[in-house]
Amino acid sequence: MKKITQISIIGAGTMGNGIAHVFAQYGFKVALVDREEYSLSNAKKTIEKNLHRQAQKSLIETAHIPAILNQISTYTDLSEGLKNSDLVIEAISEDKEAKLHIFREIDRLSAPEIILASNTSSISISSLASQTSKPDRVIGMHFMNPVPLMTLVEVIRGANTSKECLEKIVQLTEQIGKEAVVAKDYPGFIANRILMPMINEAIETLFQGIGDVAGIDAIMKGGMRHPMGPLQLADFIGLDVCLSILNVMHEGFKNPKYAPSPLLVNLVTAGHLGIKSGRGFYDYSDAKNPTALQNF
Repeated sequence: MKKITQISIIGAGTMGNGIAHVFAQYGFKVALVDREEYSLSNAKKTIEKNLHRQAQKSLIETAHIPAILNQISTYTDLSEGLKNSDLVIEAISEDKEAKLHIFREIDRLSAPEIILASNTSSISISSLASQTSKPDRVIGMHFMNPVPLMTLVEVIRGANTSKECLEKIVQLTEQIGKEAVVAKDYPGFIANRILMPMINEAIETLFQGIGDVAGIDAIMKGGMRHPMGPLQLADFIGLDVCLSILNVMHEGFKNPKYAPSPLLVNLVTAGHLGIKSGRGFYDYSDAKNPTALQNF
């Protein structure tokens, strides 16, 4: 496989702009693609702001910021964004049908030798690969949020992913200062197979009235040394994303232990998605001082 020097990232949201930030910081040419121009503009602003935060912490030199930003080009046209790319990383919303569609489009528009990766946190890599003409070159790269700060990438090998492709992506992951942990292609992989049942159980504990929001999170922070309680973490991930992942695992394993709590389903139905909507288990009217809500 040819050396990877240019990366195309599909989706300019939280994960997409974080992935673009890291690759640009490590000297890669990045094409950031999104249907909406305002999403691309917001992404560039976010990346610049986060680079300055790194500079304030002496993690990078302020003088290097313009050069890093110049590594990133933005596109609303998918075919333009894929030109000359060695690796495509899909980072759109955690919606299976949307991902299947975008993989068909990426495959149709990209060169035969390109590697196709997904940042999915739960959806089968093999199912995404089945939409392409090169399933041996399809792989999962599940980055952790916030991408510039988190030092681990879950690398998922699909049923047809070649050994050469896997080795190439593990090497690339280490090249950008991250640890690669290889997982098999089963629902939830490793990270969410462990994390989501814990979050779901915390929600169920709240639903059953055994504890309140502040108390449940305090137990896990003060008693278990977690940096953030599971209910607030769910708000940060997005309650809709948590529900989607649990549904994938419940459907994939047919095991009732992965069934999402009715409280989670109700909150998502009501549009209370966590920090992105301003309300979940906490009220984020004052973003710096979120308030634990009482009535559920």
